[in-house]
Amino acid sequence: MTEHKKIAKAASIVGGATLLSRIFGFVRDMIVAQLFGAGMATDAFFVAFRIPNLLRRLVGEGSLTASFIPVYSEYISQKSKEEGDELVSVSFSVLTIFLILLTGLGILFSPWIIKLMAYGFSLEPEKFKLTVLLTRLMFPYIFFIGLVALAMGVLNSWKHFAAPALAPVLLNLAIIAFALLFSGILKEPILSLAFGVLLGGIVQLLFQIPFIRRKKISVRFLFRLSHPGVRRIGLLMAPSVLGLGVTQLNVLVSTFLASYLPEGSISYLYYADRLLEFPMGIFAIAIATAILPMMAEQTSKNDVQGMKETLSFAMRLVFFVTLPAMVGLIVLRLPIINLLFQRGAFDAHSSAMTAQALLFYALGLAAFAGVRIIVPAFYSLQDTKTPVKVAFLALLANAGFGAVLMIPLKHAGLALATSLAAGLNFVLLVIFLKRKLGRIGAQKIFQSFLRSLGASVVMGAVAYLICAGGSWHTSGATLEKIVLLLGAVLIGMVSYGGVSFFLGAEEMHSVMEIIRKKIKSNP
Repeated sequence: MTEHKKIAKAASIVGGATLLSRIFGFVRDMIVAQLFGAGMATDAFFVAFRIPNLLRRLVGEGSLTASFIPVYSEYISQKSKEEGDELVSVSFSVLTIFLILLTGLGILFSPWIIKLMAYGFSLEPEKFKLTVLLTRLMFPYIFFIGLVALAMGVLNSWKHFAAPALAPVLLNLAIIAFALLFSGILKEPILSLAFGVLLGGIVQLLFQIPFIRRKKISVRFLFRLSHPGVRRIGLLMAPSVLGLGVTQLNVLVSTFLASYLPEGSISYLYYADRLLEFPMGIFAIAIATAILPMMAEQTSKNDVQGMKETLSFAMRLVFFVTLPAMVGLIVLRLPIINLLFQRGAFDAHSSAMTAQALLFYALGLAAFAGVRIIVPAFYSLQDTKTPVKVAFLALLANAGFGAVLMIPLKHAGLALATSLAAGLNFVLLVIFLKRKLGRIGAQKIFQSFLRSLGASVVMGAVAYLICAGGSWHTSGATLEKIVLLLGAVLIGMVSYGGVSFFLGAEEMHSVMEIIRKKIKSNP
C-alpha cells in the first residue's frame, strides 16, 4: 500500500469515528441549548469547561501526543520491545504524578484561574461563584483525559486509530445522560453537565485499556524522570504546548475579551466554535492524526523526500475537504443553527448572534486546518522551537485584532480576530518550513487549493439557492426545513464532487478509492 493510500485509509478511520462523536456532540449541544439556552448559567459552564478542555488539548492530545509519537516510533523501529514497554511505563507513571499535582493545584486556585480567563465575571458575584464551583467539579477530568491522550499516542504509534477516536463518544453520552436525568432535580441544574463531564473522563480511560492490552504492551508503575526517552519527550513537549495549541490559546484570548461583552456572548462563540469543530475533527484532525506517525517513521529513517511527499498530499487532501466545508458553513450558517439549536430557551436572537460568530470563524477554517497539518511536520523533525515563535506572534495578533474588532463587531469581531491570527500563523509556518526543507510542493498545493476553491464556490451557490426559500427565523425542526437543508447538503456535495472530478482533482480519486474499498469490504 502506498503512503498516500495509508494516509487516506487511516484518516477515513479517524474521520468516521470522529463523525460519530461529532453527531453525539451535536445532540449534546442541542439538549444543552434547549434546557439552558444562552445566558448566565451556560456562560459559566462554557468558561469552566474550557479550562480542563484547554489543558486536555495542550497537555494531552496536543503536545503530549505530538511529542510522544516521534520518540516512541523510534523505539518501536530501532529498539527492543522491552525498551519500548519501559518507555510506555515510565511515561504513564510520570504523567500520572504530574496530572495529580496539576488537578490539585487547579482545584485550589480555581478562583484565580477564572479571573485570569474571564475577569469580567468577577464583576458579577453570582456568575463568578457558579463558574468557580463548576471549574472545581470538572478539573479532575484533566487527570483522566491526560492518560487517555497518552494511550492515544501509544495506539497511534502502532497505527491503531479507531479506539482513541471513538472515546469522545463516551463523553458526549455521559453529558447527555446526566443532563436529561438530573438537570430537573438538582438545585442548580447546570451542575448536571459538570458531573457528566467527570464521568465521561473516567469511562474514556477505561475504554482504552483493553486495546493497550491487545498490543501486548506491559505497563507498570515505573517513576524515572532520568529516563532518556521521557526526557526527550519532555523537551519536545514543553515548547509544543504553545506551538500546537495556538488555536485553543486564541480561543482563550477571545474568552477573556468576551467576558466584557453583553451576556450570552461567550455562549454564541461556543456554539459557533462547536460547529466549526465538526469539519475540523472529521477532516483536519483526522488527517493530522494519520500523518504524524508516518512522518515520524520516515524522519527516523532519514527519508526526507518521502516525508515531504506525505506532507504535500496531506495538505492537498485537507484543503480538498475543508474548503467546501468552509463555504457550506458560510452560506448555510443560519439554517444549520436554526435547525440544530433554535428551540426552547435558544431563541431567534440567539441563532442570529451565533450565525454572526460562525461566519467569521468559518472564514479561517482553511487556515485552522492547514496549521493542524503543518505543525506535526515540525514535530516529526523534532523541531518545537519554530512553532512556538510563530504561535507567539499569532497570539499577539489575535489579542490585538480582538481588542480592536470587538468594539464595532462585538463577539463577531473576536471570531474574526481568531481567523486572522490563524491565517498569519499558517503563512509563517509555511515560510519557515520551506526554509528548513527546501521545496515542499507549494505550487502543486496551490493549484489544488484553487481547484477545490472553485468547486466549493459552485457548491455554495447551489446550496444557497436550495435553502433560500426556507423559514429560518421560526423555531422548531419542521419537515420542510429538514428536507431543504438535507437537500442542500447532499446536492451541494454531489455538485462539488462532479466539478472536482471534471477538473481532474487527484484528491477526488483518492477519496473514491477509499469509498470503493469500503463498499467491497461491506457487501
